[in-house]
Amino acid sequence: MKLAPQQIHEPQLSPLADIISVGQVVNVPEVFLGYQQRWVGIRAPLKVGEKSRRIGLTWAEAADNVLVAASSTQAGGMNVYYLGYNQGMTVEYIQACAMWARAFNYAAGEIEEGIWHDQDVDKHIKTYTITFPSGYRIVALTSRPSNLRGRQGVVVIDEAAFHSDLAELLKAALALLIWGGEVHVISTHNGTDNPFNELIEEIRAGKRKGKLFRCTFKEAVADGLYRRVCLRKGIAWDETEEQEWVQDVYDYYSDAAEEELDCVPSQGGGTYLSLALLEQRSRAGVPVLRLAYPVGYEVIAEPLRLADSLGWCERELAPLLAQLPAGAWSFYGMDFARSGDLSVIVPLLQEQDSRKRPPFLVELRNVPFKQQEQILFYLVDRLPNFMAGANDARGNGQALAEAAAVKYGHNRISQVMLTEGWYRDNMPGFKADLEDGTLYDLPADRDVIADLRAFRMVKGVARIPETRTSEKGGAKRHGDAGIAAVLARFASRMEIEQYGYEAVRPSNNDSFDEDDTFRSGRNVGGVW
Repeated sequence: MKLAPQQIHEPQLSPLADIISVGQVVNVPEVFLGYQQRWVGIRAPLKVGEKSRRIGLTWAEAADNVLVAASSTQAGGMNVYYLGYNQGMTVEYIQACAMWARAFNYAAGEIEEGIWHDQDVDKHIKTYTITFPSGYRIVALTSRPSNLRGRQGVVVIDEAAFHSDLAELLKAALALLIWGGEVHVISTHNGTDNPFNELIEEIRAGKRKGKLFRCTFKEAVADGLYRRVCLRKGIAWDETEEQEWVQDVYDYYSDAAEEELDCVPSQGGGTYLSLALLEQRSRAGVPVLRLAYPVGYEVIAEPLRLADSLGWCERELAPLLAQLPAGAWSFYGMDFARSGDLSVIVPLLQEQDSRKRPPFLVELRNVPFKQQEQILFYLVDRLPNFMAGANDARGNGQALAEAAAVKYGHNRISQVMLTEGWYRDNMPGFKADLEDGTLYDLPADRDVIADLRAFRMVKGVARIPETRTSEKGGAKRHGDAGIAAVLARFASRMEIEQYGYEAVRPSNNDSFDEDDTFRSGRNVGGVW
């Protein structure tokens, strides 16, 4: 049965006891798809859901949480504590709870912001709370509180595989089970040796009590996910279009599809940057300029090639550079490759606050050395208030890195050797900038996101492994855009000196030479 949009917003639901009974789903409204019904219908002290991305499981969880918090003690009511991976998903969850509370006609309070003091790390964590007439409440937290012990209710750990210390968090959460609470763990996978996958394996092996739930993307589609997309968009469902839509989704995730859509954890240390985080920090409309030349192009006379690439710069780069805010400070990072992999240039702008964003990206494939230098210099010469850059100086990249340092100053261009130590020092800060929004507006481009997803934990250090990924046309990539972005962030944190000069009036002790040159021993410049 298809539901009209208004039926979704105002479902007539039975009380909690009528919806869930002894682990079976009863009278669950058709606003839930089959897999959402099955998840809500699992009543167990510990339930763990491994899932595909973007199938609405947290949305269904929010409905269940509202029913629990709004119920009386006799009907099984409890407090609910939600722990999200970051603030963005926490806000999204509490807003879904507020929507469900209105849909169920519960006289719940408005969303209130508050502070939770985490004693173990001595920090204050922002919270969002909805209080119900039952006396129970939903508390959504933006970070991991270790002092859940001593509290009572349902704990929801969302995107659990991406929490910094899931093992310790589970210890605190499971203490609530002693007095009849519940722990709901939901996540996509993030590697085979991630604590989330280890938890699932323990339950499967019978080493730990708990109920498991699993839903792949194709299983969700079979249960009506695409039909629900059509309903929301107001378009008619078509089987051929559904198949094309599914294929497009798999094409978008590319090499990450098994882990993100099919619930198959990747081998190794798992991806370092979650797709949830990258989606929050990316935006459609940020251009990615791509220049690729065919094999053998380098035999054309250099003046003709330089004229060719200059024309490309004036057609493609110049209009974007002309739109950049004049008052911004600018930086860049460049990962270099001559053939096989890509050269990628990531310019970075910093305006009034400390936040930084790339206005566009440049990708160069099979572009000869001299033309890469020409394109880089064309770009940097036109960046507003250029401050610093960082070049990949390994192998053939060393020549271009040195040329850039000679042109713009060795104190402003860092020639970076991408060693394990460099990654160890710089990747945590890069990830932190993404998490708190200091770095934002990355291109919502499939290949760029795949490059950022290519960072893996190798011997305890986040870096790009030797394996390569394939872009849509079949050409290989090696995390090139991700490396360039980290280099750009590194450049934006370099300590540089820039001097400004201003004219001064001569004093009685000052004099002019016969050629009207002013002489003074005073330092009129200063470090900014």
